[in-house]
Amino acid sequence: MTPASRSRGFTLVEVFTVLVTLVVLAAIAIPMWRNHLLRVRRADAMTALNAIQAEQDRFFGRDARYADTDALVRPPPAGLGLSAKSPHGYYAIELHTDADGLGYRAQARALPMAGQAADSRCARLSIDQSGIRRAEDAAGVDRSQDCWR
Repeated sequence: MTPASRSRGFTLVEVFTVLVTLVVLAAIAIPMWRNHLLRVRRADAMTALNAIQAEQDRFFGRDARYADTDALVRPPPAGLGLSAKSPHGYYAIELHTDADGLGYRAQARALPMAGQAADSRCARLSIDQSGIRRAEDAAGVDRSQDCWR
């Protein structure tokens, strides 16, 4: 064969090699991207819980007690004026106050419809009046060290 008579193009082996390479890269990249997305969305819960802590400190300074569950969404000065969802809507926010008003625990729980339900590793994040941050996985196992970084 002369160089002029050779056909141009890719061989089947070359095309197959490229396809296998793309599949392997996708198999690595897609799970990494999903994990990254879950971690980024956790910041939404942390932002909401930190806002509750700041507002509870203001409320306590004014009223000598912490705001109760119903006061989460009421506007100040009767409440905290916050939403029952995190800023981007990935977490439901709950506020549990002690009967004497001297303690509270704010909790963020992943919402299934917001796409965050896949985060079974950090399903619930919480913060209390002392600033102690906790996290639990879907089975209730403590994951505070992993989730609050």
